[in-house]
Amino acid sequence: MTTVVIKKWEALLSKDAESKITEKVERISEAEHAVMEVLWERSPLTAAEVCEQVCDQRGWSLATVKTLLSRLTAKNAIATRPDGRRFLYHPAIARDDYVGGESRRLVDRLFGGRAASLVAHLAEQEALSDDDLSEIQALLKEMRK
Repeated sequence: MTTVVIKKWEALLSKDAESKITEKVERISEAEHAVMEVLWERSPLTAAEVCEQVCDQRGWSLATVKTLLSRLTAKNAIATRPDGRRFLYHPAIARDDYVGGESRRLVDRLFGGRAASLVAHLAEQEALSDDDLSEIQALLKEMRK
């Protein structure tokens, strides 16, 4: 029965299920991801508004944020629209689509495309807390319905 659930999970992570949008977006760096998280939380935002959310905690300047926004625009991860003399930025890809694509890449690259191998690895490394195991059990129970 567990094999059936794992197969369903693998199907969810399959390349066929991956959004076509994620194929158009280049991989993003950790710094770019921090900016994306801000935009996924609330958008559209100006560069200054993004900076208000991340600059202090990361030690960045407004120029750094503008550079990251420019890179994300070039990678088709975000879109812009003029607003007077400034630009408003918003995600061009949904967070769920991005996470799905990155999850698929991780499973493909490190676990030969097998989600079950990822779960087994986490279990063997004792990286799963009791809460994690409870959540996985609930997910598996839901998938069986």
